[in-house]
Amino acid sequence: MRVMGVDVGTIRVGIALSDESATVASPYETVPRGDDVALRLADLARQLSCETVVVGLPRNLKGRDTASTRDARDVAHQLSEQGFDVHFWDERLSSAEAERVLLAAGRRREQRREERDRIAAAIILQGWLDARPLS
Repeated sequence: MRVMGVDVGTIRVGIALSDESATVASPYETVPRGDDVALRLADLARQLSCETVVVGLPRNLKGRDTASTRDARDVAHQLSEQGFDVHFWDERLSSAEAERVLLAAGRRREQRREERDRIAAAIILQGWLDARPLS
């Protein structure tokens, strides 16, 4: 069972996928943000045989909801209405961690901008995968 991870942004949406055993998350792609982003994500999840989607939940450092939190919840709700099993994962500092990973890999600024969102989605998804109880 593959799982899709999503980092919802105002400009881009990062997407990550797990392996078939839902153990390891890998960055997949970044798509531009648009009004139909939830439908595009649902189509992609179906194409990739993902029944479960993990959406990063952006909160401020005090744990309070923001406009971005409401936006992510809206995308998640639309995915849920499309029949997906949707889970949230706290994404605080995932973009900063992704930036550190890319800097350590020697990526130039333009490369980091293109890769940051999908790396953040992989960090979000891996956190959720690691926190699940073993069956």
